[in-house]
This record gives sequence, C-alpha cells and structure tokens, in this order.
Amino acid sequence: MKDKYVGIAKVGEKGQIVIPKEARDMFGIEPGDSIVVLGDIKRGIALLKADVIEDQIDKLMPKK
Repeated sequence: MKDKYVGIAKVGEKGQIVIPKEARDMFGIEPGDSIVVLGDIKRGIALLKADVIEDQIDKLMPKK
C-alpha cells in the first residue's frame, strides 16, 4: 500500500495537529508549506498541499 496512508493525529489545546512523519514524507510536506483545509459536514475534512490547488488553477486559468 505504497500509495495510501492511514494514521492518527491528536488535536492539541490550541487546535493544532501534527501531521505524522510518514505522511509528510509521502506527500513531500516540508516546514513552511501551506496546507489547504477542505471540509464537508457529511464527508469530513481533507488536507491538500497548496501547490496542488495552484497547479489546478493554472490549468483552468492559464497565464497569457
């Protein structure tokens, strides 16, 4: 299962979570990276690296 990850993160008192090292390594998340938080009340929360969204926006709205 090299293309999947399941892990647990605790929420601290300030609402912060630590992304497990294995997930950071798998997705190339480095200190200082921006993460987009998507949420749906029925489906839950998803985290995406901001550059993934930026790539999709660039495809939809190419620079001239």
